[in-house]
Amino acid sequence: MVNIYNMDCMEAMSTMETGKYELAIVDPPYGIGMSCGAGKTRGGTMADLYIPKNWDIKPSPQYFHELRRVSKHQIIWGGNYFADLLPASRGWIYWEKMMGGNYADGELAYTSFDRNIKQYTRRSESGGRVHPCQKPVSLYTWILSNYAKPGWKILDTHLGSGSSAIAAHDMGFHFDGYELDVDYYNAAKERLSHHERQLKLF
Repeated sequence: MVNIYNMDCMEAMSTMETGKYELAIVDPPYGIGMSCGAGKTRGGTMADLYIPKNWDIKPSPQYFHELRRVSKHQIIWGGNYFADLLPASRGWIYWEKMMGGNYADGELAYTSFDRNIKQYTRRSESGGRVHPCQKPVSLYTWILSNYAKPGWKILDTHLGSGSSAIAAHDMGFHFDGYELDVDYYNAAKERLSHHERQLKLF
């Protein structure tokens, strides 16, 4: 079952029991000065249309404390920006994005798993984006395949485009996603609903 909420994740986590989720897969703002916007719909389909927003505010230490309290394992995108707030780990993920040009060659995710570094290689999606930091559904499918076990409950505190929710839906995980920004929330909700409708056609 996939549930997504238009709600502040800190408020949500404050009501959760310790260890509620087996795994949190999150992509919080890195605090590196980005300023972009939310996807809007045009003609019934998702479009590359962004409204300027100032959302790139690095989470507080309390966020990471609460995240580690409510989840037994964590995968945190941009973990290199939060290294001073996280325990040491050897189990990082490297996503090779194959973008070229002036784009970064890849992104790093911290994991709480005691295992060797793993690499995922796939070009970042272009076109039809609803969030400036949108990650491919296939990336989350790969993460769930390699790090989650059947029956685990999954948490995403910064839902963004909803890619994590779509992957969890396809793989049959119980998933709770939280998104504070109403534009991003609505875009993710529409994207998930569209995906579910497409599946029913086949």
